[in-house]
Amino acid sequence: MLRYVLRRLLETVPTTAGIVLVAFLLFNVVGGSPAEAILGKNATAESIAAFNHKWGYDKPLIIGRDNLFDSQLFHFVGDLCRGDFGYSIENQEPVIDVLRRGIGPSLSLTVPILMGCVALGLMLAMLAARFRSGAADKAILVGSTVLMSVNYVVWVLAGQFFLSYKAGLFPVWGYESAFYLVLPVLIGILSSLGTDIRFFRTAILDELYRPYVLTARAKGLSRTAVMLRHVLPNALIPIATYVSLSIPGLFAGSLLLESFFGIPGLGSVSINAIHSSDMAVVRAVVVLGALLYQFVNLVTDLLYGLLDPRVRLAGKR
Repeated sequence: MLRYVLRRLLETVPTTAGIVLVAFLLFNVVGGSPAEAILGKNATAESIAAFNHKWGYDKPLIIGRDNLFDSQLFHFVGDLCRGDFGYSIENQEPVIDVLRRGIGPSLSLTVPILMGCVALGLMLAMLAARFRSGAADKAILVGSTVLMSVNYVVWVLAGQFFLSYKAGLFPVWGYESAFYLVLPVLIGILSSLGTDIRFFRTAILDELYRPYVLTARAKGLSRTAVMLRHVLPNALIPIATYVSLSIPGLFAGSLLLESFFGIPGLGSVSINAIHSSDMAVVRAVVVLGALLYQFVNLVTDLLYGLLDPRVRLAGKR
């Protein structure tokens, strides 16, 4: 298992290097001149030159002239290795401090949504699979279809209007306590639950009629025991893949929730940075999101090794 873990860690190195390179080229080449974006099109040549010299944009892009490593790319990579994401010109503080303030609210929103979707989705999917083609199964399938058919923005607007404005059950805006997160978390769960139920149900049904299940039933185990002891552990492998792939979309959805509910998370930080042309913050969010996705994939692969012994055996070869 240790060899498998080390091999997976080494495999993330070239992918991470490629992500950093793409992020650098995206904002330093395709993004245009940071000086013109921040100072405006009417900025003088002297002010642009002073800005570029102050923030290192006057250095060669890839390879230095006199010193090979005296370029924007090598300075960018070196800063990342030290945990330095640059300086926010708009906020007049290091980018890491801006991210540190936003990551807490974002996690407090996305983690409950993820846990709620997985827990409710698994329970309803197991109930639907247990009574396949029955009334419970049909009701859950109809309900999941309805949830999938409603647009994300409709959930947000309906929740704010009916539950916050009309009924006064929840606050509409702010981040003063955990109570302010209840409505956006509920909306985040409802908007994703339909798709989760469908996938989880399919994964469980795919295992439900395999020979080992029939053998367990023939030995006298109840349907509930077979479902919990045998079917669910084997169905967790594709479910873990699905959940890991849905995490980037979860953060994209949280950006919308943060904007509508005034939650000062990474989504709000990103939007404010885009509006103010603070490219250092935008670039840091992109790199952080890509690294997070790498980390999630690594954790998912390690879970495979725990859920399926065949993966551990393959890692020893």
